[in-house]
Amino acid sequence: MNGEPSEIRIFVDADACPVKDEVFRVATRCGLKVFVVSNSSLRLPRNPLVEAVVVAKGQFDGADDWIVEQITHRDIAVTADIPLAARCLEKGARVLDAKGRVFSPDSIGDALASRELMAHLRAMGEMGGGPPPFTARDRSTFLQRLDDLIQAQRRARR
Repeated sequence: MNGEPSEIRIFVDADACPVKDEVFRVATRCGLKVFVVSNSSLRLPRNPLVEAVVVAKGQFDGADDWIVEQITHRDIAVTADIPLAARCLEKGARVLDAKGRVFSPDSIGDALASRELMAHLRAMGEMGGGPPPFTARDRSTFLQRLDDLIQAQRRARR
């Protein structure tokens, strides 16, 4: 990936991403390249627009670091990792999570603070479990927001 890419690309933080198939569908419809970045091999569709990137096992934050090295202001990242979202925003990229929440420079500070608070409460035994279950409505919201971001990026490039 030498130089600045001319088209929007989508970077998926893939290890725990429940919307990979949706990303592939939208990207194929729009003709966009997708990089599926993970710490292990994943089953991916045979599609010239979809490329797997497997970082070295045991490399802490290796997938995050690879995404941040490659992503530009033209691109979109799909991740539930708030610190990764913040790093991508610093590079000017658009970022959303699997439930369709769009992160922005204005909202990422609150997301980081909330993440820290929740981690503290879990460590204190005040909270259990993880996030609420992923729903069909979440999937639908994600698809709409991804399409919105792609269209916004295309408009911004004109």
